[in-house]
Amino acid sequence: MVGKSADRFDGILLSIAQECEGGVQEMMDIVFSFLARKTDFYTGGAHDAAERLVMEKFRKHGESARLEAAKKKAENEEIDRKRRERREKEEKELAAAAAASSGSGQSDDSRICEVTEEEAAKIEAEEKQKKENEKKSVDAEQPKAEENGDKKPEGEDEESEEDKGKLKPNSRNGADLENYNWGQTLEEIELRIPLKGAYKARDLVIDISKKHLKVGIKGKDLIINGDLYKEIKQEESTWVLEDKNCVLINLEKINKMEWWPKLVTSDPDINTKKVQPENSKLSDLDGETRGMVEKMMYDQRQKEMGLPTSDDQKKQDMMKKFMEAHPEMDFSKCKFN
Repeated sequence: MVGKSADRFDGILLSIAQECEGGVQEMMDIVFSFLARKTDFYTGGAHDAAERLVMEKFRKHGESARLEAAKKKAENEEIDRKRRERREKEEKELAAAAAASSGSGQSDDSRICEVTEEEAAKIEAEEKQKKENEKKSVDAEQPKAEENGDKKPEGEDEESEEDKGKLKPNSRNGADLENYNWGQTLEEIELRIPLKGAYKARDLVIDISKKHLKVGIKGKDLIINGDLYKEIKQEESTWVLEDKNCVLINLEKINKMEWWPKLVTSDPDINTKKVQPENSKLSDLDGETRGMVEKMMYDQRQKEMGLPTSDDQKKQDMMKKFMEAHPEMDFSKCKFN
């Protein structure tokens, strides 16, 4: 039976595969050569026992690979279907809104009636005065909004003192640094380290632990050698050498409910308030996890605007109901946080 117990050999087999310039054919040749030279695989049983065993395992894992591929294809098709449905729904809503607007315009036109020049001049003067009053009201409110720290129009919002100097997240919600770049989802970190030159896996120094990461080339200064921002699942984290010149490392987070501001503690911080999660991915989560993620995103937006979080709002609503149920009590000297 092959399950999680076999996963522990993935790193070794990946290293062998990376060393085989001839691809799968060369790797298979190496494996069967090893069995012939170092074991009784070919001679320990009946004449065709080895061949039957190979074909049995080939069919077994071939079938599981096909089933997994079919499952992923079905999942991708379901995601595409949901996206199409959502897009079609949005298009219908836009069309309905446009039709309603058009209908409303036609209805207004049907009520147009002829007026005299004096009446027209009076109406024009009233409209002009109304616009001037509205403009004065907006101009008067603007300084107050700025004094109270209200959010400015999009593109003009200022960073808080706490966030000044922090890096803006890259397109993958991570950071592009001098020697490497990283991105993240709520579940994992994807780290890319370009190498200046072509190397093989055996030329590299890569050590992934729960709280520390070490990456480099043998005989040279390490590229990364520091404590991770938070602990990771060491056994679920992997690395691979791509095209002999780039190390790709995937680190699985233990806490899947927070964005990392940095990869290792020595890195500069990114502004996690500017992280842009992929909303389409929320549909892939189970109900409980999706609810937790949406609550976290809502609370973060509320905090940015200086408004109560969902928990704060619940407390306020409970206190309001209690006060309404007990009008005989004096709450004027009470302080509520």
